[in-house]
Amino acid sequence: MPFLRSLRQKNNDSFRSDYPWHCSGLTEFLPVSSSGHLELTKVIFGDNSVPEESLMMTVLLHAATALSTIVIFRKDILELLGGLFQFKNNEQFQYSLKIVISMIPAAAVGVLFEEEIDALFGGQVLLVGCMLLVTGTLLFLADRAKHTDKSVSTLNSFVIGIAQAIAILPGISRSGATISTSVLLGIDRAKAARFSFLMVVPLILGKMAKDILSGDLASSTTEPTLLIAGFAAAFISGLIACQWMISLVRKSQLKYFSFYCYAVGLAAIIYAIAS
Repeated sequence: MPFLRSLRQKNNDSFRSDYPWHCSGLTEFLPVSSSGHLELTKVIFGDNSVPEESLMMTVLLHAATALSTIVIFRKDILELLGGLFQFKNNEQFQYSLKIVISMIPAAAVGVLFEEEIDALFGGQVLLVGCMLLVTGTLLFLADRAKHTDKSVSTLNSFVIGIAQAIAILPGISRSGATISTSVLLGIDRAKAARFSFLMVVPLILGKMAKDILSGDLASSTTEPTLLIAGFAAAFISGLIACQWMISLVRKSQLKYFSFYCYAVGLAAIIYAIAS
């Protein structure tokens, strides 16, 4: 599926055979756009500085990222599953439906604009710089938004899904865009972070299933010790980053990531203009 391929590049750009494994856990949760940083790295240091990833390593790092999210939100997930198995139109069913609705915009964009999406990941430094400024602005505005206790509504879930679809662009952070959009819609900060992290789990699992069903795993030659080390590093860093991000959202401290995105974004724009 086109969107799942873009998800692999967008949310897991750090899944490279010689890239620090812990980054695969960090970059999913921290709002700095791993895809944007990868595009800048490829342009500044050359495409050869970022080698192709092992498919088996990619699948395991996807699994580690998903597992870290599941562990952090295990009570919420168990509650949702318990409610779903009651086969009633209850609160858990409604919440799960909102997660499904949030996936629609990104899936539609991936299906309809496959070639256009692929073209965006070709060293577009100016685009990345501008999108990092957008990410920084969203984070800054979210930090200044009023605190509320509002929950995610069905309409909110679709709007947040649109933010996730826009986050396919390199330089737009998925977690930053979805959490900031939620907060700007007046949703409680903790609930915004919870929804943002839970809504990506089905997408990660879908990408894993696609890779496994492709039948290409058998050709992987990565050594088992490297696979285990990569999984462990990504899982542990994912746990830390997820909890840290939740804390930052609650304390309205996303502005620090905003300043970072502004700095990198401006540097990228200057580089693109000067080149």
